[in-house]
Amino acid sequence: MTDATTIRKAALGAATGFTLGYAAVRALHALRDLRAPYPARAGRDPRRYGAERRALTIAGVVRGFAALATTAFAIADPLDHALRPLPRPLRAPVFALAVLALDTVRDAGADYVEGHVLERAYGTSEQTAGAWLADQAKGTAVGAVVTALLVALADAVVVRAPRRWPLIAIAATPPLLAVATVIVPAFVMPLFNKYEPVTGELEERIRALAARYGVGDAAILRFDMSRQTKKANAFVTGVLGTERIALGDTLVEGFAPDETLFVVAHELGHYVRRDPWLGIAVGTGAIAATLLAADAALRRTTRRGLTSPAQGARLAFYAMAAQLVLLPLTNAVSRAMERRADTFALAATNDRDAGIRAFRRLGEQNLAEFEPPRWSELLFASHPSLASRIRALEET
Repeated sequence: MTDATTIRKAALGAATGFTLGYAAVRALHALRDLRAPYPARAGRDPRRYGAERRALTIAGVVRGFAALATTAFAIADPLDHALRPLPRPLRAPVFALAVLALDTVRDAGADYVEGHVLERAYGTSEQTAGAWLADQAKGTAVGAVVTALLVALADAVVVRAPRRWPLIAIAATPPLLAVATVIVPAFVMPLFNKYEPVTGELEERIRALAARYGVGDAAILRFDMSRQTKKANAFVTGVLGTERIALGDTLVEGFAPDETLFVVAHELGHYVRRDPWLGIAVGTGAIAATLLAADAALRRTTRRGLTSPAQGARLAFYAMAAQLVLLPLTNAVSRAMERRADTFALAATNDRDAGIRAFRRLGEQNLAEFEPPRWSELLFASHPSLASRIRALEET
């Protein structure tokens, strides 16, 4: 046995041990909370909350790599072999669904503790464990359907074009992302929240603002975000006439009308500046770079291309590495889009004070650090820090 082989086996053993150990510890935490819920933390401390969230983000990256390495290099080949009696068109989607099921069971404790218990302990959510688990079940079901369809489609392309499949996948990405931005708001998001038109004086003010920019017919909706969290948020989604500006009820009820209007103007800025289309372009570029890099790594390390579901698992491992390298760049683009939307909101409302108050209220309600560490923002943040956004308004 060569030294390189010994090192690889030791690394894989360490990754598997870490993955299973982390899952076991979190499962014990989850069971303990279900028996006797963890108490709320004393006070609302955004620095402590931010530090804990950063630590979990880093742990999540390490855990993700370790888990995917275990799947790709320890589980994939035996699972692939067990599925060979199945017809070729079924092997890849069944393989993917089996991996999804294993991941869901393994990560259930961590997801519960880090996605539900922590938020409840810091007072940012009052969602019950049952409601949280119901949302998770819905998300897993949707993910399973999407995974099976996409993997079956991708496998058919690979079988017919074993060397050209990355180029075909890249060419198919923009229409797939465009379709997703139409389907998700109309059919997926209503599975988790109830969406209703904004009415009354606020609707009139928003319509008047939107009409100034030729988008008075955009759907402006309110959804019951308070089902999951006390945090406030709004977003814009959709293309090809399905654009929607959605406001959480936590925003509408917790912010003054002029503060809400500034937030809406920010979301309107995304709409007017065609940020959904820019997002599709950036997403396509990131997927292209990821697929090409992962395919090259797969061919270099295995001397084969994407010839089996097991090879697909190894491709996913290399793709995750490529995505992590690209993450600071894609986040930088996202932060630039957010700054541009802030500039638009200020020009549209001519209300600097409302914008400053809105950002401060967002920080208080979302328990957000106003000035997180710079390295954290550069690596992981899709939005600029609240402090920098406030300074930009004050200096304009």
